[in-house]
Amino acid sequence: MANIVFKRKVYDKMLQWKQESNGQTALLIEGARRIGKSTVVETFAQNEYRSYILIDFNETSEEIKDLFSNLMDLNYIFLFLQNAYKKKLYNRKSVIIFDEIQQCPKARQAIKYLVKDGRYDYIETGSLISIRKNTANISIPSEEYRIEMFPMDYEEFCAAIGDENSIPLLKQMYERKKPLGDSLNRLKMKDLRLYMLVGGMPQAINAYLEKKNLEEVDKVKRQILQLYKEDLLKIDPTGKISKLFMAIPAQLSAGISRFQPTPVIGNIPSDKISELILNLEDSKTINISYHANDPNVGMSLNADISRYKMYIGDTGLFVTLAFWDKGYTENNIYDKLLSDKLSANLGYIYENLVAQMLRASGYQLFYYTFPKDENHSYEIDFLLSKGNKICPIEVKSSGYKSHKSLDAFCEKFSSRVKERLLIYTKDFQKDGTSTYLPVYFTPFL
Repeated sequence: MANIVFKRKVYDKMLQWKQESNGQTALLIEGARRIGKSTVVETFAQNEYRSYILIDFNETSEEIKDLFSNLMDLNYIFLFLQNAYKKKLYNRKSVIIFDEIQQCPKARQAIKYLVKDGRYDYIETGSLISIRKNTANISIPSEEYRIEMFPMDYEEFCAAIGDENSIPLLKQMYERKKPLGDSLNRLKMKDLRLYMLVGGMPQAINAYLEKKNLEEVDKVKRQILQLYKEDLLKIDPTGKISKLFMAIPAQLSAGISRFQPTPVIGNIPSDKISELILNLEDSKTINISYHANDPNVGMSLNADISRYKMYIGDTGLFVTLAFWDKGYTENNIYDKLLSDKLSANLGYIYENLVAQMLRASGYQLFYYTFPKDENHSYEIDFLLSKGNKICPIEVKSSGYKSHKSLDAFCEKFSSRVKERLLIYTKDFQKDGTSTYLPVYFTPFL
């Protein structure tokens, strides 16, 4: 079975760019590897242009890369590319794609002059875009219009597996603030748990559609994770970034209020740790949540970059990484998740899922902790800005009737709170001042 080209929401954003930019900017699609950037860009080029040239800088020759070191004769460059790729370019009707642009910084720098020339459109794709070695000694073009792309979200996943009805129903029920009923909620939670296991990586979804076998899906996810490890080792040959990435599930499962790098990579200077974390964040393989020292509108202005929690960018990869040292047949996490028998100490998987859903919806992630007593703290998992108010979120996989952190926060900051939200695995309900949302409502926040 050939790989399927899945429908992606980013396509509409690309179409909007093309219509509004009219050649005045280049489009940069930024995101982790294997999320489908190249596929959606080439599909867009096929559908929206008369012709296109795709230059994959992971594979192209040094001769092609060297073209962008000297821009004195653009006519020669365009003729060379048309001859090399056996494609004809048409004025204002063709696009040139720079795939994995981070592998050729000179081509990225050339965007300024190529856009100014005006003959063709340009789309760049890349991961590790902002890593220092990929931007050293070049001028970053201001003519780039950036779009951040993520793994396939729950709506895209449903469409991919042929479920066109769930999302419209769930969105309608969320807007009406109505419960689905016990039986329908159980069914939709089962569907969501399948998404948690397969994840949003197109290769993994394709493997599921082809084999309907979660062991085969797990193999694909392990290949992707191995690729990520190799990429991170290229950034940092000491292996420290890779170790930080691999430690994320263990740190979340420990229930600590912040990621602790020292137990993972040893006692190194704080500025070096900050650089490692920044590079890991730039890889787009993770979602990072910073501590909001003042939980109010404009949380980025008072975020503490030295206090953070990290999540894997795709929950399907998270599940596999959490059990990296065990083969598929040696653990029963897949069976437990599908049958809704996930133990309470594995509830951090839902926290990772909520983080992924919020990022896919355009939110930056923030959390908040404050003292409970001398030895314990309250923690709000996520904070969202809504108008001139904030919405604190607590994520529960079980034991939802107790929400002391949420209660204490709303008492402490009552004038700032718009709505207090508890995201959990049961049906929608209102309980006094609290709103209980099933996890599948998260994308509509």
